[in-house]
Amino acid sequence: MKNSLKRIKGTIKNLLYGTMVGVFSMACNNSTETLSMEVEVVKVPDTSEVRNFYYAGNRAPLQPSTLIKLPVGDIKPHGWLKEYLNRQKNGLTGRLNEISAWLQKENNAWLDENGQGEWGWEEVPYWLKGYANIGYILDDESIIEEAKIWIDGAIASQQENGFFGPNLAWESYMSEESQTKERMAEKLEKRDYWANMIMLYCLQSYYEYTQDQRVIDMMTKYFKYQLNVPDENFLSETQYWQRVRAGDNLYSVIWLYNRTGEEWLLELAEKIHRNTAPWGERGHSLEAIGNPKEVREGMEWPDWYGELIDWHNVNVAQGFREPAQYYQLSGNKQDIEATYDNFHIIRKYFGQVPGGMYGGDENSRPGYDDPRQGVETCGIVEQMNSDEHLLRITGDIFWADHAEEVAFNTYPAAVAPDFKSLRYITSPNMVLNDSENHSPGIDNPGPYLMMNPFSSRCCQHNHAQGWPYFVENLWMATPDNGLAAVLYAANTVTAKVGTKGGEVSITSNTNYPFEDTLNFEIALETPDEFPLYFRIPGWANNASISVNGKPVEAQLASGNYIKLKREWKDKDIVQLVLPMALDVKIWEKNHHSASVNYGPLTFSLKIGENYIQKETEKNVQHDSKWQEGANVEEWPSFEIHPTTPWNYGLVLQSDPEASFEIEHRSWPKDDFPFTPESTPIVLKTKAKKIPEWTLDQYGLAGELSDSPVKTETQSETVELIPMGAARLRISAFPVIGEGNDAKEWE
Repeated sequence: MKNSLKRIKGTIKNLLYGTMVGVFSMACNNSTETLSMEVEVVKVPDTSEVRNFYYAGNRAPLQPSTLIKLPVGDIKPHGWLKEYLNRQKNGLTGRLNEISAWLQKENNAWLDENGQGEWGWEEVPYWLKGYANIGYILDDESIIEEAKIWIDGAIASQQENGFFGPNLAWESYMSEESQTKERMAEKLEKRDYWANMIMLYCLQSYYEYTQDQRVIDMMTKYFKYQLNVPDENFLSETQYWQRVRAGDNLYSVIWLYNRTGEEWLLELAEKIHRNTAPWGERGHSLEAIGNPKEVREGMEWPDWYGELIDWHNVNVAQGFREPAQYYQLSGNKQDIEATYDNFHIIRKYFGQVPGGMYGGDENSRPGYDDPRQGVETCGIVEQMNSDEHLLRITGDIFWADHAEEVAFNTYPAAVAPDFKSLRYITSPNMVLNDSENHSPGIDNPGPYLMMNPFSSRCCQHNHAQGWPYFVENLWMATPDNGLAAVLYAANTVTAKVGTKGGEVSITSNTNYPFEDTLNFEIALETPDEFPLYFRIPGWANNASISVNGKPVEAQLASGNYIKLKREWKDKDIVQLVLPMALDVKIWEKNHHSASVNYGPLTFSLKIGENYIQKETEKNVQHDSKWQEGANVEEWPSFEIHPTTPWNYGLVLQSDPEASFEIEHRSWPKDDFPFTPESTPIVLKTKAKKIPEWTLDQYGLAGELSDSPVKTETQSETVELIPMGAARLRISAFPVIGEGNDAKEWE
């Protein structure tokens, strides 16, 4: 751990000082003209002397923004990413307001001027984060109009003292026996700000799209109210979620400061950090850690459990970034280092698995760290959001790589292909989805594995943000009035660049991550000089780039940006090639299991999937509710059962390239490559069945044994498919071998 943290801190030092890796120059032929171009390979864009003219980055005295988010709607997806948003729009996200009890308008606290009503709390803004932004991105007027009803309701709910939103909304999250006068008095004194933190995201997106001044006025009044709340009543521990997730409150305060410059907002930012759970500290007592705690029978509590203030999977995915967010105000490098440390601590003990996430179903529990442990869909999308935040703060390509790792390999499998149901828990090794209780194999008792449109009330609504936010962060503005391509998928971005205030449109044509070539075509009314930055992922060795067919002579080191600054013209074309190579990773701290990567994709065993329809009403979690009159039969639930064996170990040769055959197949006609049948890349390799590896007493894939595993079964050829296309999956494989044969992979 010490060595890995030392490497991380070295990386941070380079990031904070904008280390330049190399400087090059070249002449580039554009038609018959010879144009000069400045070429640099940089760790991060330079923030030392310039500020973007057009987009709101950090104002002084905040640390300057390395990358700046573009307004929602400025990036339009194409290809498989657009298809995903359309499936969301026509599926659960787009129609959730027809069925979810928490989204019904009648007696809804979010639509009441006094914040009174039966239905309130986190569900409306969770859903609205993704729902509204899909409307803005796809220019869907019906969605935009529906979203505005809820935005207007939130604004109209602001009280004279500045508070807004649901006042108590008892029935939505409290049992009747808890609704006492004493509890009401306590809650009015020590407010729950958590749901409002989410709604602030929605209001910011709405402002980006409309420039409606009401948002600025409302947020200003609300934050003045928060500033005046005594510390002892602010972000109180009596309201569990808000204290561990208050980095979201801090984010919104900084967002407003960057638009108004009112200095008292920095005082509020300090107050929020002061009262937030201490994500930057270590050595917490068990009593100080707020999540429900369980240790495996026969184990004692390990000392390392005090290294994080909370181990709830979603709290970690959101809360771990708070020190880096505060770094923008403090300028203290230890704050940003704390976020990197948080990221690696949860993965050291529970994330020695492929797919980018960790075991937390619902809480991460000592002794439960096998690849069959899972993570909530909420945790997945919140991790993607955190990666995008941290990419903007640090510029570190590490966060872009990780956002793609989760987006491509874990998130797609959490949702049914038609986007009409989802599951609460998704695991790297998951060979059966049914409606049975799998506790204590997983943390929560109940039907938490099946695809169900009504379970759970958090993920049912919060899933919506994943792909829209990914779209919004494909490109970012840079301090020197350029653009950076930081996440990759087919899209068109339109943004202001250069010194003249003109607009450029850049269309990226690609099937990435299923192919290695990305073409960027530039559209300009008049030529203009500005820089373009292109991310070279950490896994991409031997990358190359060309402009108008002429190679750029530069060493494109992985984990850096290639910066091209020149006078760009209409129809200029940049081609970026990121060669993908096979890589077998051995997880030595998880039984020396193996996972297989090809570029940004991780691969899983192809398992036959039999979808068995179930009655939703009989297979929901205890807190599931739907609107009166909702056609529940139109929204069935599904178990997924395997139809082929899954208990294989890989037979690996010393050279991973020789162990696998890569087969490229035709691109799916429906532009949706995330099913076993439609994936355009398949790996073929040798494997052997392990007869003793079966479902355990909890109905889960049995925990892994140490590799190498000895078996007398015959070698077979099996197919591996991208992890995101496999809703039943083995992604962390035992390795077949004798003695120390497998150890050479370490």
